[in-house]
Amino acid sequence: MTTNELLPLLVLLSSLLPGLVIFALPEAWHGLRTTLNLFGAVAKIVLVGLLLAGVQAGEVYGFRHVVAPGLELVFKADALGLLFITLSTVLWLFTTLYAIGYLEEAPHRSRFFGFFSLCVTATVGIAMAGNLFTFFVFYELLTLATFPLVAHRGTPDAKRGATVYLGYTLVGGAALLAGIVWLESLAHHTGFTHGGFVATLLPGNEGGLKAIFVLLIAGVGVKAAIVPLHGWLPKAMVAPAPVSALLHAVAVVKAGAFGIVRIVYEVFGVETAQALGLLTPLAVIAAITIVWGSLRALFQDELKKRLAYSTVSQVSYIVLGTALFGPIGTIGGLVHLVHQGVMKITLFFAAGNFAETLGIHKISEMDGVGRRMPLTTLAFSLAALGMMGAPLTAGAVSKAWLGDGAVAANMGWAVWVLTASSLLNAAYFLPILWRAWVRKAPTRWPEEHIVRRGFVETHWLLLIPPLFTAALTVLFGLLPADMASPLSWAQMIAGREYLLPQR
Repeated sequence: MTTNELLPLLVLLSSLLPGLVIFALPEAWHGLRTTLNLFGAVAKIVLVGLLLAGVQAGEVYGFRHVVAPGLELVFKADALGLLFITLSTVLWLFTTLYAIGYLEEAPHRSRFFGFFSLCVTATVGIAMAGNLFTFFVFYELLTLATFPLVAHRGTPDAKRGATVYLGYTLVGGAALLAGIVWLESLAHHTGFTHGGFVATLLPGNEGGLKAIFVLLIAGVGVKAAIVPLHGWLPKAMVAPAPVSALLHAVAVVKAGAFGIVRIVYEVFGVETAQALGLLTPLAVIAAITIVWGSLRALFQDELKKRLAYSTVSQVSYIVLGTALFGPIGTIGGLVHLVHQGVMKITLFFAAGNFAETLGIHKISEMDGVGRRMPLTTLAFSLAALGMMGAPLTAGAVSKAWLGDGAVAANMGWAVWVLTASSLLNAAYFLPILWRAWVRKAPTRWPEEHIVRRGFVETHWLLLIPPLFTAALTVLFGLLPADMASPLSWAQMIAGREYLLPQR
């Protein structure tokens, strides 16, 4: 086995092996569990760094294993996959730090961190999948690994939320499998290829291919929370804050959005999808989801539910960018995959801090919290401004590229959708910031905890992650053209390897 075959496997194993060991650890072995968690997270970052450098230099990384005649597990570490892998890997490290602090006195920590590691393994497997079969295997592994995390607290609400999540995702998985089997029967392979392979099935199969597209997009659209497949996401907010961060920024909804990108560009091919009349309906569904999610967010007093509906809206920016026929919109959608993840994980980290330290779960309880927890509230505020698309933030970069992409694709109506979404973002985030910074603090918080270990605001493991990701929100907005920025990598993907077939 060559180094170029081994490296993708090591990226998978760097979280899988520690996770399997963690399952077997007694609850009292806190130190070893923490060491394994952090070792796996740091090792994965190092390995992904090697992949990034290699792909940038033109190296080809991949691995193939025959499971049965006609069924192969295929992995490839290309520029598109590495955009998703890098996001997940970096945010996994900080989510792990946050979870260690958040759960230091909670029961069932070995179970939690074991499934936590399996989630990241599944996410990386999705990102490196080289065909639809491999994608499906890890997509379903992600479902099975996240179900226990959503149900972790064991309360009736947690069990109910987890059951709803499992129901939605299993139905989505069935639709995805049906589409894969149908496509395999026509093409006799389902490998992700540059420019897609569906064009080879034309003419003569137009009706069937449209139905296959609907099945595949519906299958991944459940995790991407596109309307009307989004109902599980708000109910899953009963999960602990680290799980909410995982669902929204690192793994689940990003896996769904990433799947849509792969299907449009590397299964159907953007030109074939456009010729079949599939991109405009996809753009319309994305636009409806963007507006609907924002409208629903307006009426939520529970902070995590408002953030959940915000995710419903914001993730469909990625879908919209994918559906815009042209490189500019594609770049906007791809860069928002990273930018939304960084901003949304900051918001959920902060929401977890408010709940863990002061017992704040509702927006109506946030009066004056900025004076009690200024650093957490600052991180929340920067991420919220980014979500609105404020200048010099990551969100502004995403929305500018998406707007330009809509104009270039002669879909001016999408610009109005983006504008309406930004106004709605402001309508549901600015009142929170007003309450937090301007309103008078109460004499007594809902259930203020004694600050642990003498820290002024909250536990340092709960504070460092949101401050770091909030800094990234600003850094990506200030330096969008930097060679190491997500925008530069998205431009490379769209320009070098993947938007349109080479001629």
